[in-house]
Amino acid sequence: MRRTLDRPSPTVEDYLQEIYNLLEDGKSVIAARLAERIGVSLPTAWATLQRMQRDGLVELQDRHEIHLTEKGGEAAESIKRRHFLAERLLVDILGLDWADAHEEAHRIEHAVSPLVEERIMALLGNPTTCPHGNTFPGLPHPPTVLLSTLTDGDEREIDGVQEEAEEDAELMRFLQQNGMTPGTQLRVVEVASYNSTMTVEVDGRKVVLGLPAAECVRVRVPA
Repeated sequence: MRRTLDRPSPTVEDYLQEIYNLLEDGKSVIAARLAERIGVSLPTAWATLQRMQRDGLVELQDRHEIHLTEKGGEAAESIKRRHFLAERLLVDILGLDWADAHEEAHRIEHAVSPLVEERIMALLGNPTTCPHGNTFPGLPHPPTVLLSTLTDGDEREIDGVQEEAEEDAELMRFLQQNGMTPGTQLRVVEVASYNSTMTVEVDGRKVVLGLPAAECVRVRVPA
């Protein structure tokens, strides 16, 4: 009960989760980018970030870069883990569509108590990734590169979808409908730089996608 009461507010947890996502994707975290991701004005984002700094969750650097403190990192990992568990529960147990799980998980992640989190983990057999292939906080993940970096003839296994891309429901449905989900093998048929598209073969059929979409898909590096 104490852990639940000590949690940040849902709004602050949303900020922590987005900061975590940006850092995981290798991007610097600045207020303008964070405001855009969350869908608020820059002054609103700054006001929240200043409260978070006061509470010891973030550090605001001179160059306006935002860093998580140790306390903030732990809180960010907590909400991220609950988000992944909610996605797993929705997909694996309730049979929700893969492309819809991300948005729906946002609706319930803040309400998951430590006791419920423990029970869900046990029910799901201690999963290590979300349905979209992203590794639970604190766990090791295999080396990957973005699909967009491959060249003609390359064959790889899909590892997962970048967190930022999960916000794009249309893209997620496209990937699901074309079998481009974690664990699937694909082969690059053609990279057409002149029109910014890539053609890949998945389960014997060709799929054409734009290079920006290919930048959202991770593939595993061969051992």
